[in-house]
Amino acid sequence: MTKSPGLLTIDEITGAWAMLPSPATPNGWDWRETDTVDVDEVARATEAMISSGIDGLMGMGTLGECCTMTREERRKFMSTAIDTAAGRVPFIAGATSLGTRDTIEMAREASDMGANGVLLGLPMWCPADTSMAVSYFRDVAEACPDTTIFIYANFAAFRYTWPPAFWAQMADIPQVRGVKYAAGANNRLVNDLNASRGNIRFLVMDMEYYMSARIDPDAMKAFWSSGAACGPEVATHLRDLVEGAKASGDWSKAKEFSDRIAPSMATLFPRGQHTEFAKYNVGLEKERINAGGWMNVGPARPPHHLTPEEYLEGARTSGRIWAQIAEEITAAG
Repeated sequence: MTKSPGLLTIDEITGAWAMLPSPATPNGWDWRETDTVDVDEVARATEAMISSGIDGLMGMGTLGECCTMTREERRKFMSTAIDTAAGRVPFIAGATSLGTRDTIEMAREASDMGANGVLLGLPMWCPADTSMAVSYFRDVAEACPDTTIFIYANFAAFRYTWPPAFWAQMADIPQVRGVKYAAGANNRLVNDLNASRGNIRFLVMDMEYYMSARIDPDAMKAFWSSGAACGPEVATHLRDLVEGAKASGDWSKAKEFSDRIAPSMATLFPRGQHTEFAKYNVGLEKERINAGGWMNVGPARPPHHLTPEEYLEGARTSGRIWAQIAEEITAAG
């Protein structure tokens, strides 16, 4: 058993963090198959992400198919990614479940295996109110005192609004150090940052990083990217441009590049609707990544392997756009 690496500090949560998919074997779409993790591709992608300059990895979220892998498959994925990373960058493992006790069991297991922390949404059976949400994270923190917690603040998946009152109470929990966040309206980000009192690192998605860093350059020092699995060079280039802009005060190149990658997101959302994307999130993201060609993530596991073809074509376009930008960055040296 590996000893937990201990709590991350907020200053260790910076830069470009890649969402690491859970690659499936070709038969991964079939419910009869129970050993579907492509461990060779997990190891290759983990190593390549780190070699490309990615600052941190998060696995077994939505894209990571936390809800469709068996417990043994989750262990296999985690052990491969953790062993390959070998402490060179932080690895955060998803441990969301339907209840507090099961989440605690999985969080302890991830920590014992050497994960630097856990990515936790809310139990998904009944929508939580703020008292339930706060109690849930407090209980996990009490049970796992040496485990860093990243909150997975997904509106659609967990049917919760994540209000400032929630963040104000999370700021009092020492284990809560990061949040996978979608900025959306600017005022919401400002209010949530203020409520957290600088105790939590908010990681927005890549497409929102430029805008968020302009709002609060000192607080916004990290972002998450599922697109990194289509070519991590795009994410690290965005990181470097924003850091350069913070130092120089000239944000023009960072804005230009952020605008350049925006079209890759537009085609990922069917009919431009987030509600449609949320229905087919896993299938669309995996199709996007396979089309990007940097990583072979195989099929989505059941029941998420069924996605309308017209939606899949938009995902493929998204992956190809991202991959083209990555190729241009590499060619430019």
